[in-house]
Amino acid sequence: MSNDQIPGYTMGEDSVQEAPIGMDEFDQLKQTVMFTEEDEEHLQEAGDILGPQGGEILDVWYGFVGDHDFLVYYFSQPDGEPIDGYLDRVRDRFVQWVRDTCDTPYDEAWLDYQFEIARRHHRTKKNQADDVDAVPNIDLRYVIAFIYPITATIRDFLDDGDHSAEEVDAMYHAWFKSVTLQVALWSYPYAEEDW
Repeated sequence: MSNDQIPGYTMGEDSVQEAPIGMDEFDQLKQTVMFTEEDEEHLQEAGDILGPQGGEILDVWYGFVGDHDFLVYYFSQPDGEPIDGYLDRVRDRFVQWVRDTCDTPYDEAWLDYQFEIARRHHRTKKNQADDVDAVPNIDLRYVIAFIYPITATIRDFLDDGDHSAEEVDAMYHAWFKSVTLQVALWSYPYAEEDW
């Protein structure tokens, strides 16, 4: 599926606002999570393995969300009733996010889009991409806590490739660093500017 066929996927489009931090500050954040050029290479290798498995990866993640009413809540109307089709509409973007996570180096368009993703989790723009009337905000604590399941479950998918245990470990740690980096960026709209 090409990017222009994914509803609501707007990376690189003029509608995406410029990131509130520059590439120098982004580089400092990468250094903080120990993200290196080697990690970029490992993520590109991971992309070759994970890209074709996007649907299966999302099945695992959606199964996890579906097993927890307090997570399904974020795809529900304010009265708690899940919105039919909302998770389905988000799915293709989520698969593309896996690809985008592995597609390095991370440039300005990628950085800008991370803040778009952030706003889509936050009351700033939640629900707008899919034109739904779901709860207006995903609590930051769940965005942060989701780092672990999205990281822990990826290792089995990396093991399906034709790589040594050492290579799988390197790809896994590169993924973990990237997800942590992205969630750090996604936290931006949740904090006051002077914080």
